Amino acid sequence: MRKLWLLLLATVSVLVLAACSDKGDESSEKEVSEYRTVYSGEIKTLNYLKTSETNEFAVAANLVDGLIEYDQYGIVQPGLAEEWSSNDDATVWTFKLREGVKWVTHDGEEYADVVAQDFVDGLNYVLDAKNESSTAWIATVVKNGDAFYNGEVTDFTEVGVKALDDHTVEYTLENPTPYFLSMLNYVCFFPVNGEFLAEKGESFGTTNENFLYNGSYILDKFEPQNERVLVKNDTYWDKENVLIDRIRYKYNKEAGTVAPELFLRGEVDAASIPTSVIDEWFNDEEKKSQVRQSQNNFYTYFYALNFDPQFDAEYEPENWKVVVNNKNFRKSLYHGLDRVSAMLTTEPYNPNDMLSNTITPKNFVDVEGVDYTQLAPLADVTNTDSFNSDLAKEFKETAMAELDGKATFPVKVLMPYNSGSPDWANRAQVVEQQLEGLLGTDYIDVIVEAGPSTGFLGEVRRPGKFALLEVNWGPDYADPASYTDPFTEGGSYNKPEFAEGYKDSNGKSTYQNMVDAAKSEMDLAKRYELFAKAESFLIEEAFVIPYAVGGTGYIASKLNPFEAQYSPFGVTAEKFKGQNLLDKPMSNDEFKEAQAAWEQERAEALANAEK
Repeated sequence: MRKLWLLLLATVSVLVLAACSDKGDESSEKEVSEYRTVYSGEIKTLNYLKTSETNEFAVAANLVDGLIEYDQYGIVQPGLAEEWSSNDDATVWTFKLREGVKWVTHDGEEYADVVAQDFVDGLNYVLDAKNESSTAWIATVVKNGDAFYNGEVTDFTEVGVKALDDHTVEYTLENPTPYFLSMLNYVCFFPVNGEFLAEKGESFGTTNENFLYNGSYILDKFEPQNERVLVKNDTYWDKENVLIDRIRYKYNKEAGTVAPELFLRGEVDAASIPTSVIDEWFNDEEKKSQVRQSQNNFYTYFYALNFDPQFDAEYEPENWKVVVNNKNFRKSLYHGLDRVSAMLTTEPYNPNDMLSNTITPKNFVDVEGVDYTQLAPLADVTNTDSFNSDLAKEFKETAMAELDGKATFPVKVLMPYNSGSPDWANRAQVVEQQLEGLLGTDYIDVIVEAGPSTGFLGEVRRPGKFALLEVNWGPDYADPASYTDPFTEGGSYNKPEFAEGYKDSNGKSTYQNMVDAAKSEMDLAKRYELFAKAESFLIEEAFVIPYAVGGTGYIASKLNPFEAQYSPFGVTAEKFKGQNLLDKPMSNDEFKEAQAAWEQERAEALANAEK
């Protein structure tokens, strides 16, 4: 089965980049290697069993290890599990843990051994509804996971995870799941010491002291809105491959704006370079040698239309609710958004290279050599630019006629953005001007509003305080199902289940039923075809407007992305393990040369892994 998994993994391509004590002996013979960065979005918790926010599990990914990890080519490697196997239909998976791995406290004191029960306790916490874990829905892949979460099963021993002995953990799944290994790369399957968790209760993960570590780093300092410092864990089982001794994050609410200057002054080791200054960098010989493209990843970006608006009355949520339920109105926005104009705010040189017509990016998975995005009927969407000014105007006229007497024009379209991102702020202004310029201010009034730089998801997106919003999603495992999660019932994006006229006879939305049918199909070719139909429906009905893939823009960095662990899903991209600090940043030419070499090496590594 491991060979089967590696074969499946070979169908998946690219992602990546991510994010010895602080009071250590600076006078020791070995020079301390320190990576410094600046941030504006503060984390609210270290509780990796509860959060689904990238900036939070990005920290935890360096503090706690899971059963498996990936090498720099995206090939699965042993983590806390030394070996594993599955039965023939991939419903039962057994993992043998490496011995001698320790849980340690924030000051490096050994607390306990890492044992199989820790994985049971972790999943018990995630699937206990009272803990409100944001990733519980992923964990329901295990047998009776959903039933336990919903209270239909109350005895956790009936859930499909067992500690067979101290160093053997077994998972029994609801359905055949050949991609299960990829799911283990996500925080809901991480271990926790049950005794420590019970002792700390709700304070678990609130401070670096209320936390245990078995990963490559320990959180030595945690001062919200000031500084956090990660230091190398000297008890780590694979410490020889932890090459950066210390990682120092400094808080600055204007991080996105000041980082480039801090980089030039030598105060930080990485900075995103906003589009507003990228020309200046490329026209200066010294700066040009320090800036390069970002590496593309499998985050997908799209504009979500909200069917359950919860914003203030001044923005007329009831009027928005009327118009968003008109398909022709939605289609006018779908065909009216000039995505190239929007992308120029991030990628001014090759904007078309970053655009995506689908939610699931190209090259994520394929079946029998055919890329998922080229399966019918999704292929028509994939191969057609959504922007069409003539169609947009036609849909506008039809929508206005249909909504006459039912809605008020111009329609207020509340479009917030995260104030911590200069490029996003600029893009919001561009989208406002472009849409109003094409469709007319008699039709729409796009209202751009600055949202918080910290807590944007919790304060804006999740409560539904938007009409139109740029959002993103990253895959959690190697299956198209992962890209359906934002839009299925209970998702926290635009609530398409509230769309009027799309309920089937069983009371569920049409899209939900399409996804459920795809998830229940185990034949890979049929499964992917059903997912392609569901995704095509979502886009053709203009519930969302696909926009781009992640990894856009330019950065200056002393990290080599091709040394990093690599995977399109889970927490791999956030790990510093395996990376060195470069003496000087990569130039764009050096980046392209290194990327070409990496792609060739990766193809060879994947071919060897299949043997």
